[in-house]
Amino acid sequence: MMEPVGKKKPRRPRRAFTSEFKAEIVELCQRGDRSLGQVARDFDLTETAVRAWVKHSGTLTRVLPDGEVHTSVAGEAFVEAPGR
Repeated sequence: MMEPVGKKKPRRPRRAFTSEFKAEIVELCQRGDRSLGQVARDFDLTETAVRAWVKHSGTLTRVLPDGEVHTSVAGEAFVEAPGR
């Protein structure tokens, strides 16, 4: 028997994280060897929460499929060569 279409799974309890833990997660995102989504999955976090922590830190680093690293700092983007 199939589940009703509108049925939602139960929410998990709201969790609290220390500033140190958030800073560690942001650092992992900034390294560039894993995507933000992968870091979130590795630590059983939501991408939304991790994005908010990265945004709050003022820095976002993304690695494109071709290996190019894009870093945005306070709204200004620049490109670094891989390995720098």
